[in-house]
Amino acid sequence: MKMKKLYLLLINACLSFSGLQAGETDYTKGLSIWFDAPTPLQGYAIWYNGRPDIPRTQDELEAAGSTNYNQDTNWESKSLPIGNGSIGANILGSVEAERITFNEKTLWRGGPNTSKGADYYWNINKQSAHVLDEIRKAFTEGDQQKAERLTQLNFNSEVAYEPNGEKPYRFGSFTTMGEFYVETGLSTLNMNGYKRILSLDSAMAVVQFKKDNVAYLRSYFISYPANVMVMRFSADHPGMQNLVFSYAPNPVSKGEMKMDGQNGLVYTASLNNNGMKYVVRIQAKAKGGELTNKNGKLIAKGADEVVFYITADTDYKANFNPDFKDPKTYVGGNPAETTRQWMDNALNQGYTTLFKQHYDDYAALFNRVKLSLNPTVKTNNLPTEQRLKNYRQGQPDYYLEALYYQFGRYLLISSSRPGNMPANLQGIWHNNVGGPWSVDYHNNINIQMNYWPACSTNLNECMLPLVDFIRTLVKPGEKTAQAYFGARGWTASISANIFGFTTPLESQNMSWNFNPMAGPWLATHIWEYYDYTRDLKFLKETGYELIKSSADFAVDYLWHKPDGTYTAAPSTSPEHGPIDQGATFVHAVIREILLDAIEASKVLGVDKKERKQWEHILANLVPYKIGRYGQLMEWSVDIDDPKDDHRHVNHLFGLHPGHTISPITTPELAKAAKVVLVHRGDGATGWSMGWKLNQWARLQDGNHAYTLFGNLLKNGTLDNLWDTHPPFQIDGNFGGTAGITEMLLQSHIGFIQLLPALPDAWKDGSISGLCAKGNFEIAMVWENGKLKEATILSKAGENCTIKYAGKTLSWKTTKGRSYQLKYDEIKGLFRI
Repeated sequence: MKMKKLYLLLINACLSFSGLQAGETDYTKGLSIWFDAPTPLQGYAIWYNGRPDIPRTQDELEAAGSTNYNQDTNWESKSLPIGNGSIGANILGSVEAERITFNEKTLWRGGPNTSKGADYYWNINKQSAHVLDEIRKAFTEGDQQKAERLTQLNFNSEVAYEPNGEKPYRFGSFTTMGEFYVETGLSTLNMNGYKRILSLDSAMAVVQFKKDNVAYLRSYFISYPANVMVMRFSADHPGMQNLVFSYAPNPVSKGEMKMDGQNGLVYTASLNNNGMKYVVRIQAKAKGGELTNKNGKLIAKGADEVVFYITADTDYKANFNPDFKDPKTYVGGNPAETTRQWMDNALNQGYTTLFKQHYDDYAALFNRVKLSLNPTVKTNNLPTEQRLKNYRQGQPDYYLEALYYQFGRYLLISSSRPGNMPANLQGIWHNNVGGPWSVDYHNNINIQMNYWPACSTNLNECMLPLVDFIRTLVKPGEKTAQAYFGARGWTASISANIFGFTTPLESQNMSWNFNPMAGPWLATHIWEYYDYTRDLKFLKETGYELIKSSADFAVDYLWHKPDGTYTAAPSTSPEHGPIDQGATFVHAVIREILLDAIEASKVLGVDKKERKQWEHILANLVPYKIGRYGQLMEWSVDIDDPKDDHRHVNHLFGLHPGHTISPITTPELAKAAKVVLVHRGDGATGWSMGWKLNQWARLQDGNHAYTLFGNLLKNGTLDNLWDTHPPFQIDGNFGGTAGITEMLLQSHIGFIQLLPALPDAWKDGSISGLCAKGNFEIAMVWENGKLKEATILSKAGENCTIKYAGKTLSWKTTKGRSYQLKYDEIKGLFRI
């Protein structure tokens, strides 16, 4: 009933734009991130240092993308992100002018279509497999330096990671699609009641304020069904909209702005680096007043209301079977045609219909999960940055904690929808030519972390872009696996782009540039998707081959030693430590992918011979080791330093996201993992605290997990709730949401645990819509720190085993049926 009322409120607010409602609707109600002061206006287009009127050379613009990516602090911490998985925008909400940064997820530099052609892009794998025997011989002879030197010299490539390192830039980067600027003719003089709001309930951003007794309202959303961004400027008095709309395009591209009908603009361009074509199409509709189209600007005078419709596209196409000789193997559709179709559709529907369609689509995903923490504890409705400030000073704020949780789900819905690439290092939001780590797909934790909350928080659809992305890596990854390791199957390396890049980069720093387990780690997400959905068709037609070929790679990569054991040589612990002959992280990933392959082959009833080999290797893989401090060893030798607080905790992969270490199934190893976490400490970068949060939850230490969550909010979160490394990178948001889920529900070791890591701070609460493996949907209510009741919806008819407070309940379920459970301290857990 509450959601129905909220829906009616939102629809009513969006339908009525004359009268007092435009200024009086309180959009901060419900789940919202909001500010009560406008963003200072400091120019726009960061690549021009906020001054697009001053000419810059192309070299200067290229340099801006790689060196100045963190200077736009207002964008990073004060803007509000909206998106639909393809188009992303940030609303900054200044009074004098609205500045909107704009992205389309496939606008990338690099790839095979640069000026030197396809061979320049693809012919980069070193033929290094023959060196493996020599490296392993060096390990056998105790010559660590030789093993490291041979790895450094042979397991990199010639591809630079930064744009200044080579021309043309092969690896490329995600790049801006430009910025919009809407001058309003207003000032902050005599302004009051300012609010800039992101409503998570409706995926709509709002800017509202009063000036000279006029209530102004701006609203923004990006529709997934229509693939259009809509911006409306209105007021509660007629004739108040005097606007000048302009566009600052990507500066390292060549384009032309033309009129698109009487009230529209179309910018057609191509990137200088690779010729990628893109189109930005804009239309304006006004009520009252005058609307003119001059010199690439849309100008409204004396209008009651102005609505801007914006859509964009590139000529990129994903390709699961790229032709390595064709420079245009990733070139597909005509963005002029697609944007025209989308725009015509949007204009035919109009604002009201588009918003309803947008809301219905978004809410169908977002509203699946509801979280309430200590609902009787009331807090004031404060701006989010003030909430954070108070929280950092030790004031509890359970609304803020629940808001952060749901913000992670909002970001995933907004940056990862079927039909496009997955969420990157900044999701879909970026404001420069290039950016931190090329705003790429980082395969040694970051892209994986982006998808930890997908299935568990009931967003299975949002996982599909990751599946398609993995499929784009397979054919190139087969070449990489063969060249470097003489292995079957496929793998990837530290960084990937949208053009099937799977090769290591040029650096000889193997602590970060040697990552052959990137492919198998990605492939574990394929089994994860099946395990949650039990989609047999998906496993049979798409998933199994990805898993199997990753398992094949892992088998061939391993060193079968004379004593019959298998070990990973050479290997390393990503971004940390030396080249090793058996890094724990690598073994943990191999365990995971082999177990996934074994289970998948059993489900499908195939490959018994291969399954037997996988089981044999698992039985003989070098085991986890406990070191002299009682810690789970990170390397094959006991060199761990208890004073080392490095951000990566790779060797705990088996604890999380894997499932081969658990306080229930392997208590000694879990105890050793805890020692590692104590040594590493409770601080770090944002994403690292997000990972540790999940690991403490897996250890079922709710209070320590809560400490990590608190530290993530206090020390790893910006005022707009974005995660910071620093700079902004989105994986910590997703890791935080996943970690809270792990505190409340776990299902990774063959049964469902209710409230396995509930902290003392969350005395009372409820959650609904969480998902468990086996395709179960769970709702729970707890009081005084104890489970009161739970509802289990069986969506696949699987057998169900529930554990809580040392009690176990198992039964056969019927597909589509819900089961109510009660807990009584005397009776234990029982069905009703």
